[in-house]
Amino acid sequence: MAKPLIFDIETQNSFRDVNNDVRKLKVSVVAAYDFATEQARAFTESQLPELFKLFEKASVIIGYNSNSFDLAVLNEYYVGDVYRLPHFDLLEDIKEKLGKRLPLDDLVQATLNQGKTGHGLHAIELYKQGKMDELIAYCKDDVRLTRDLFMHGVERGYIYYPDIPKKKVLPVENWKDQFTMQRVQGHNLTLGF
Repeated sequence: MAKPLIFDIETQNSFRDVNNDVRKLKVSVVAAYDFATEQARAFTESQLPELFKLFEKASVIIGYNSNSFDLAVLNEYYVGDVYRLPHFDLLEDIKEKLGKRLPLDDLVQATLNQGKTGHGLHAIELYKQGKMDELIAYCKDDVRLTRDLFMHGVERGYIYYPDIPKKKVLPVENWKDQFTMQRVQGHNLTLGF
């Protein structure tokens, strides 16, 4: 049975390097947690075809800010249209509920009492310095935090977000629907085969 897959990407370059054209960003690494195998894996730019096979088998691909960033970058590598695959963007859902965007780090600190180990610009520096093991560890940690935040919402129906002077509850009962989504077809192919 197909299950969700959570993913996050890091890039070789920044928006400044490409005049804010997301389609010109290049992948350095993608980390993914596959609920079907309960394993996290990392994929470099040359290994993206392997990642896309997992995308096509997943019931839904889940990310944080994935519609406007991760999928836009990956679509330049994918032979079909990656946006036609079933996907769910946690940030978009949160923005729809709250009326504002919140950083992943704020939510995992409020909900899980944990924090991210770095940020996107630091990841670009790791790539430029050839520190791939550190970069992969950072990206996998972001996926772990995203997975744990998502599962908190699935299991409890809510997450927390910071609001001065304390944190507040954000209901996310619909996340359970994403976790239990079933697909009719065997593969999520986006080409007309």
